[in-house]
Amino acid sequence: MAARLLKKLTGVVVVIAATTSYAQAASVAVDYIRGEGDVEGIKVAYQYYQQVLTDYSPDLHFYVETSVNFWEYGAERQHDTNFIIALSPVLRKTFSPSATGRFFGEFGIGLSLLDDTRFAGKNVSTHYQFEDRLGLGYEFGRTYQYRLALRYFHYSNGGVKKPNPGLDFISLSFAMRL
Repeated sequence: MAARLLKKLTGVVVVIAATTSYAQAASVAVDYIRGEGDVEGIKVAYQYYQQVLTDYSPDLHFYVETSVNFWEYGAERQHDTNFIIALSPVLRKTFSPSATGRFFGEFGIGLSLLDDTRFAGKNVSTHYQFEDRLGLGYEFGRTYQYRLALRYFHYSNGGVKKPNPGLDFISLSFAMRL
């Protein structure tokens, strides 16, 4: 089990290293995650930005986020945990820019790897899940280097295998450009 997880993590690190070599800017983010029932968690992410869309419109942004998530469910002595790594491309559109900040909306669909297919009383069938997201946020700071965001996440295997109940989360995120 540990050897398989290490092999998968190595593959993700190689993808991250290959992708970040093309990045023009980067930021780190920390999210507090709240899910169905008593699910809570934390997510630490590295976001690297590409200029592919800003060349066409300064309000459009594209970034790829790699993250590590830790989810926990239940009471102290009867709880369940799950460890997740994810890679998600995200499109972001900024609105209402001003001298003090600007609002944005974003969406993305990525891939994730769950440590356990049974979590929070659900059997999600596969270790690999799609990570769908919708978010609203606000960038601020002298050079817009800080971001607060509220996001909805849905994890699902996309119907590849049954059962496929999916897992839903809301996150509150703080990010800072490096």
